Amino acid sequence: MTSGGWFSFVSYNFAHMKFAQQVFLACLSLLLSINSFAQTSLPDADKSPLDVSYYPVNYPLLKIQNKTPEPPVARIIYSRPKREGRPIFGNLVEYGKLWRLGANEATELEFYKPVTIAGKKIPKGRYTLYAIVKEKFWTIIINKETDIWGSFKYNQAKDVVRVEVPVETLAETAEMLCMTFEKNRENFNLIIAWENIKVAVPIQP
Repeated sequence: MTSGGWFSFVSYNFAHMKFAQQVFLACLSLLLSINSFAQTSLPDADKSPLDVSYYPVNYPLLKIQNKTPEPPVARIIYSRPKREGRPIFGNLVEYGKLWRLGANEATELEFYKPVTIAGKKIPKGRYTLYAIVKEKFWTIIINKETDIWGSFKYNQAKDVVRVEVPVETLAETAEMLCMTFEKNRENFNLIIAWENIKVAVPIQP
C-alpha cells in the first residue's frame, strides 16, 4: 500500500470511529433522558378535586353549541373537600374564623366585566374568595391577592368588598362543597353549599 493509500485508509477509519462515537454519545444522552423522565414523580389524584363554574351556567358547553345567551360574566375555580362523616360548620370550619372557602389553593373568582356587590362596583379581573362563617350568616370576602395557598397569607388591607349573607337550610345534605351560579331575575347569585346549609351571594352585572 502506498503512503497516500495508507493515509486515506487511516483517515477513513478515523472518520468512521468519530461518527460512531457521536452516535454512541447521542444514544447515551437519549437513554439518560428517558430514564430521568421515568423517575419523575407524578402527583396522585387530589382528595379535594379542582372544579370550575361559570355564569352563564355551563358557558363553555353552550359556546361550542352556539347557544350562549350572553358573554361570560363570572367564573369560580375551587377545590371541593368531602364531608366524609365529619361535622363541618362549627367544627371542621370553625365559627368566627377565616375560611379559605374550599381546600388547597385559595378559591379564585374571576369577573369578565365590572359587577356590583353590596352596592360596590368591582372591576373586571381575578380575585380570591374567603368567608367568615357564623351560625346565622356568613361574611363573604373578595380580596385582590391572588395565586396563593389557603388563607395563611390573607391580608385584610387587600379586601375589595365584604358582604353578609344569611344562612339557608338545604333540603338534602351536600357531601362535597359545591359552588355554582344561578340566575335571579336580572341579576345572579353565587351559591355556596355544603353539609346541610347554603348561602347566596347576590351579584349585579
